[in-house]
Amino acid sequence: MSWACAQPGEEYLEETFAISTQFRHNEQIRISPIRLINDKEEQVGVISTAEAQKMAREAGLDLVEVAPTARPPVCRIMDYGKWRYQQQKKDDKSRANSKGGRLKQLNIDTVRIGEHDLLIKINHARDFLKEGNKVQFTLRFKGREMAHLDLGRNLLNKVKSELFLVSKVERDAKMEGRRMTLVLQPDHKNPATAKPPTFSGTGPRPAGTLNAGSALNIPARAPQSGAAPAAPVTARPASATQTDAAPVVPAVARPASAPQAPAPAAPVVSRPAPAPQPQTVSR
Repeated sequence: MSWACAQPGEEYLEETFAISTQFRHNEQIRISPIRLINDKEEQVGVISTAEAQKMAREAGLDLVEVAPTARPPVCRIMDYGKWRYQQQKKDDKSRANSKGGRLKQLNIDTVRIGEHDLLIKINHARDFLKEGNKVQFTLRFKGREMAHLDLGRNLLNKVKSELFLVSKVERDAKMEGRRMTLVLQPDHKNPATAKPPTFSGTGPRPAGTLNAGSALNIPARAPQSGAAPAAPVTARPASATQTDAAPVVPAVARPASAPQAPAPAAPVVSRPAPAPQPQTVSR
């Protein structure tokens, strides 16, 4: 704090720069007497305000009213500008610590996103999770991509695998219209003991013939207690020569039949022409 004299020998001083007026200080203190605490945090006692201001000027510090509601009010000799700066740093630090708890949203416009673009979004999500924020991934499907929802699930499973050390799933992948959303919340794990998650339904199909409905995990139907067990079907071995087979009857050719005479044609009878009818003339 710097002071400047109006005239040599005069006691009137003025501030050379502005200080926050959250507390009354120096010439702003009008009431007298006051209870004073010096710069060594020692109780001086109840003295006049002018004497306290003179002691503050001699020490090169400020006289700050720290308890204005007390009677007499309590004032302290201190570096007010330095104290305000320290308070501001504390406020900034507490504000930075309380920054977490927000929901950050990252959009993925297509399931055909490139590896590098996806890695950038994963790194952004990792920074948000380390700050204590939640992260929501929103995957959008366009056109015929709706027929390949499994590609979207595989993509979000990859995101969960990359971020499993700093997060846990709050809401798993879920379809909402043409969008698939995934919400992760911060959860820091020990890399030495943490195990990467495993996802079912995303690996290759097992070798061998699959029965219908095997991918749906439908249990096999249990046999009924009252039903008789089915007899095993055994194939009859084929024999080289069959002795009990019926003898083959030789084919006998039929004699050619005599040609049949054509049936006689029916005689054609001509019909007589109809007689002419008399015409009647109406008058």
